[in-house]
Amino acid sequence: MHYLSKKPNVQQKIKKELQQNGITKETPLDNFDLLDKCEYIDCVIKETLRLAPIGLGSFRTLTQDTIIDGVKIRKGETVLSAFSLMYSDPRNWKLDPTQFIPERFHGIDAPNANHHPFVFAPFGSGHRACIGQDLAQLELKVITIRLMKFVTFVDTPGDNGGHVQRMAAVPKELAVSIKFD
Repeated sequence: MHYLSKKPNVQQKIKKELQQNGITKETPLDNFDLLDKCEYIDCVIKETLRLAPIGLGSFRTLTQDTIIDGVKIRKGETVLSAFSLMYSDPRNWKLDPTQFIPERFHGIDAPNANHHPFVFAPFGSGHRACIGQDLAQLELKVITIRLMKFVTFVDTPGDNGGHVQRMAAVPKELAVSIKFD
């Protein structure tokens, strides 16, 4: 909601996508084919998870000695892949990583369509990936669709945004107004 309130153009794109797919306030959202057509909303969700990752990162225990950026790390040591660092590193993103730009994920020709698979993994990856990630993304999509059919989020003074990164992201200084459509 915070990022949407800051970007009215993104909200308009979402509303246009819903209209193009025939999704109204009364449309039941139990048709997966219909939900799959809402690709831009998937991009908005990904971009939100990139800028405000749910978790701290992913811990891994090395199975062999290795060298990362010139630092030798021994077998058995634990390393952390810090999501917030990977997601904000300009070396990993063609578009400004500090900005909310859902288009970075939109379509096969998107600027970041071919990023390294481990650069963006908000639910982890491999056999340790979150088993609930598909359900979580579906819930986020349905909630976003429902909200966008009824309201518009408006930026409010004092909405400085951001989050505190602990074991999970905690929002700070958020104030979003809602205008009913």
